Amino acid sequence: MPLVPMRELLNDATARGYAVPSFCVWNAETARTVLMAAEDLRAPVILMGAWGELLMLPPADMAAVVRAIGARCSVPFSLHLDHGHTLELVNDCLRAGYSSVMLDFSAKPIEENTEALRAVVEMARPHGASVEGELGVVGRVDHVTGEGGTGSTLTDPSMAAEFVAATGVDALAVSIGNAHGMYHELPRLDFGRLAQLRDAVPVPLVLHGGSGTPDADLRRAISLGIAKVNVASELVKAMRESLMAQWSTGENLWIPIAQAKAMESFGDVVRRWLGLTAAEGKA
Repeated sequence: MPLVPMRELLNDATARGYAVPSFCVWNAETARTVLMAAEDLRAPVILMGAWGELLMLPPADMAAVVRAIGARCSVPFSLHLDHGHTLELVNDCLRAGYSSVMLDFSAKPIEENTEALRAVVEMARPHGASVEGELGVVGRVDHVTGEGGTGSTLTDPSMAAEFVAATGVDALAVSIGNAHGMYHELPRLDFGRLAQLRDAVPVPLVLHGGSGTPDADLRRAISLGIAKVNVASELVKAMRESLMAQWSTGENLWIPIAQAKAMESFGDVVRRWLGLTAAEGKA
């Protein structure tokens, strides 16, 4: 199936009361695992990568790989630039055929953030691609490459409404107590703020830092307007633990075999999240 603009996936999720998980991928193996799991569970899905993942496969190559694997799939999927940090990278992804891009200027003054996202929307429209912006800074609780700021600031609902109107973004990442990385203690999500954001903002909302969020909190967030949930750290943790367990005992020192086994753990995380977000069966 061809790549689908992310706005189509998120609008359906909003209308039907589920969320689309967006999974971090960085090579053919991780992309294939996500797409095959989505195909098996009949779920829409988003594949994403930031600059740290694009060190493995630059945008043109990643897009070619995803299109080739996706041609064998019948479920709708998007390829998304996560936490783009320059207009040049955004442009590279759009030219490569990404169906969604994000420019994360959330740590900059709001005027600069607004101006930059307005420019990205103008860049993306001729390509038919969707645009995600972020207002309020989603920080980090653990070491994460290329994601989030050093601290967090919560999203103001009235400012969010003005930001979306001024930029024309298709989705808005919000900061409500969530953070990137693996939580060292349970997050305290501000559901009252999320309800206000849902009422104030006319586009789907995005939860970054999904990894480690309690199931009940995630379901409540989806009921209050979250239509996309980013999952990265859980995937990396599952793969890293599998590889370290194999190699610590001298098992599967031949790297392709070790990686193939680690992809089983990676796939388990993908399938769990497709069910947890209620995306399973929605395609």
